[in-house]
Amino acid sequence: MSPRPALALGGTLPPLDQPAPEFSLPTNTGNGQIRLADYRGSWTVLYFYPKDFTSGCTLEAQRFQQDLPQYEQRNAKILGVSADDVDVHAQFCDAEGLKFPLLADGDGAVSKAYGSWLAPYSMRHSFLIDPEGILRHRFVAVRPSVHSREVLAKLDELRAAG
Repeated sequence: MSPRPALALGGTLPPLDQPAPEFSLPTNTGNGQIRLADYRGSWTVLYFYPKDFTSGCTLEAQRFQQDLPQYEQRNAKILGVSADDVDVHAQFCDAEGLKFPLLADGDGAVSKAYGSWLAPYSMRHSFLIDPEGILRHRFVAVRPSVHSREVLAKLDELRAAG
């Protein structure tokens, strides 16, 4: 009997310990598209959020930026995803001093693949993907003020176990 798929408000979550759903999305950095495969060799924090310039999303992004040196020490990269377009992402990164890419998932296709879409917004879910591209952890009850700390703690746990 196969395990039942994990469900969240945004849909069916991708299974743990399997390859993370691949994607290619435009980014605010001006470098065209970013693919998940571009991040092989590093841990990846893939976080989905509803909208740039809103209080919870701003707080969550600020915390990730504040902790960015700790992620870098752990060979981890951060990717944020929402339905906002690349121009809005660029304005948000400039306003908040964000030094990690934000990806534009305008039609929600990638958010849907990760069970994180409640049209017209991405749900506040995050995923930890290992250096081989395997999904190792899902966060669906995200609290923006402490989320980055929770991700760092889980990252340390997974790295120690691996």
